[in-house]
Formats: sequence, structure tokens, C-alpha cells
Amino acid sequence: MITQRTLAGRTVMVTGATDGIGKETARQLAGRGARLLLHGRDPGRAAAARRDICATTGNDDVQVVLADFTSLAQVRALAAQVRALTDRLHVLVDNAGVYQERRHLTEDGLETTFQVNHLAPFLLTNLLLEPLLAAAPARVVVVSSAVHQRAPIDLNDLQGARRYDGYSAYGLSKLGDLLFAYELAERLSGTGVTVNALHPGAVSTKLLHAGFRSSGGATPAEGARTAVYLAASPDVEGVTGGYFVDERRTTSSPASYNRELRAAFWKLSECLTLAHDEPVSATG
Repeated sequence: MITQRTLAGRTVMVTGATDGIGKETARQLAGRGARLLLHGRDPGRAAAARRDICATTGNDDVQVVLADFTSLAQVRALAAQVRALTDRLHVLVDNAGVYQERRHLTEDGLETTFQVNHLAPFLLTNLLLEPLLAAAPARVVVVSSAVHQRAPIDLNDLQGARRYDGYSAYGLSKLGDLLFAYELAERLSGTGVTVNALHPGAVSTKLLHAGFRSSGGATPAEGARTAVYLAASPDVEGVTGGYFVDERRTTSSPASYNRELRAAFWKLSECLTLAHDEPVSATG
């Protein structure tokens, strides 16, 4: 059982933290005494989330950092802002996500779901490896989804240019997150930085309503439970390369364990981000 203030003295960042699972994850980690970097894309909503979290946790050490993940330039600026705020990042929770019924392109010319859900956290995490390594033992927590189990895999059409539907695009982005988490865990083996992924469950959020036409589901606080567990629990100290559901390690799809697919996905993700930005900090 995690006790209060167990994260005192540690810096934690949660992306997509202005509502839903992200906000509740941020709230629970702030409640454990963490210095919180709260990411959002809208200044007003981020400020409101900060006020709410500070008031409900009694922790005023909450700083807002802003970026719209439909812009890789803003992802870069976000990483620079975080590095300016701290030289040590103990926990990064890659939570931000979107569901798009129709195919839209970002300002970078990339399909929105794939960029926001996969490419942006891929780039951001790589750019924050230096403060993560400096803070070791540190943790990266990647919010995936069970929808990855049915994701179509066509490395020649990751942008859905030939065929697109919202559900498949979402599943592919979440499979990408898992492949990224497993590959990064292996690359960081022995560094003291662990990387784990999770399925939060069917949670009553805007994304669930938009993508799955559901008005039911668990509360955001319940949906945040596994992310908080991976971010803060001593039970998973040193555990890396895992996929968790309901705070328990379980198996993901067969495709997610395919090493050739993992390497190819990393390379493609790297090329798509590097097409618009200089090389990320550590990809070797």
C-alpha cells in the first residue's frame, strides 16, 4: 500500500493532465507529495486543473507546462521547458491521447491520432532521457490500451492514407506505444530507468464517449489506479518492460512481442519525428 508523501522530493510529469485519467493520475501523485509538472495544451484548462489539484491535495508545488501534441515543434519546446525547470525527472507518465473518427493531418503533415498518441510521446520521452537518467532510479509509464490487441499492422500505411477508420487508427497508435515501451525498456536496461505500459480499463472519459459511444465505464480515479501504481509503488521498483492491467503484469498481443516489428516501428517513428526535427537525444 502506497502511503502519503512517499514521492516527496521527486519530480513527476503527467501529460494530458487537464482532465480524465491524466488529471486523476496527476492528482494522486501530487497527493503523495511529488513536485508535479502538469501538462496541457490549453492555458485556461491547465490553470484550472492546477488550482483544483492544489486545493484537493494541499500540495502547491504544481507547475503548468504547455504544448499541443499536434505540433512536433511544440513537443520540442515542451521538452526544453521541462529541462529548464529541472535537471532531474523521476517519473514521466505518457498519458495524453486522442480519438479521431475521421482522418485529419497535423501541421506536420502527419495523421493526428498517430502523432498525438504515439509520435509525440516517442519524441518527448527521448528528449527527456537526460533528466530521467540523472534522476535514476526513475520511471517511464506509458498509457496504452487493450484495443492494441486488434490493431491492423501495415508499416507502409501507418498514416491511414489508403484506408482509415478511427478505431483502427487508435489501436495502431496504442500498439505503437507498447512497441515503444518494450524497445525503450531494453535500450535503458541497467541504467536505473524503468519503462512499463498499461491498459487503464474502460474509463468514463471524453475519449471513451467519442470513440466508443459509451456512457459507462469506471471513474477517472479508478482508471488512474494502475498508472499511479507503476509511477509510485515500491512493488514495481526495478521492474521494466511490462504490460499491466489492474495493477497486475499480464501479456499483451503476440504482435507486441515481435522484435523485428518493434525495431521497424522504432526506426519509422524516429524517421517521422526526425523529418521535422533534429535528432533526438538518445536512440542508440
